This record gives sequence, structure tokens and C-alpha cells, in this order.
Amino acid sequence: MSFSGPIEDRLAIREVIEQYADAVMQRDAVAWAGVWAEDSEWRLPEYPGLECFRGRDEIVAGWIRSMGDYPGLAYIATPGAIQVDGDRATARTYTSEVFPHPDGRVLRLRGQYDDELVRIGGRWLFTKRVYKTIRAD
Repeated sequence: MSFSGPIEDRLAIREVIEQYADAVMQRDAVAWAGVWAEDSEWRLPEYPGLECFRGRDEIVAGWIRSMGDYPGLAYIATPGAIQVDGDRATARTYTSEVFPHPDGRVLRLRGQYDDELVRIGGRWLFTKRVYKTIRAD
């Protein structure tokens, strides 16, 4: 996978990824909800109880619950690939997270999202995000 498709679309998709990250940092559920299509899917298969959420309402409710477990979370996201094909796109997004663990340690996670997006009403939205941990320190 690489970067392909119209630059305007790739830029708009980068902005969706950046809005997602900014909403996490700001703990802004409204902004975070704004990056998801109504019938989307969010998968975190490595995290018991968070394996799969379907539909924007369930996704946002799950995110709100899970954010309570991560006070002080710092989250950065960087696209590694974006491929646009008409009104559909795929992307690979790398993440870096730092947060305090309840036992006093500071955890540092590096992860990867495999993303699917669709253009609806002129806006790009996630239809599917699947996360996997690359490294945990």
C-alpha cells in the first residue's frame, strides 16, 4: 500500500485521521463521533470487552467508556498509506500513545490501524478501523 488517488482526497483523509487524534487528546466525543459513518465498525481485538463495536452510536458509547480507563492519555496518529478509489479508500495509520497505568508505570504503545473510508455527502468518514499493537513499553 502507498499513497495513491487525488491529492485533495488524500488530504481530506489525513484531516479525518487528524480530527480523530485531536478529539482523543481533547476528549471531545462530538468531534470523535464526527469521523464515523453511521454503519461503521471499530475493532480492538487485543482488548477484552472492546473487541468489536458496530454502528456509530455503539462505537462512541464504547469510546466514552474506554476513555475513562486512560486518564492523561497522549495520542498521536500518522498516516502510513492512503489509497483512494472513487468514493472509497483504504489507509494504514500508525499511532503513538503514552498514558499512566494505575500501578504507577507510564505505558507507551505503538499501534497500527487498518482503515476503510467512504465519501458521504462530500465528506470522508471511517467505515472500519481495526487496531493492532505493534509495540508496548
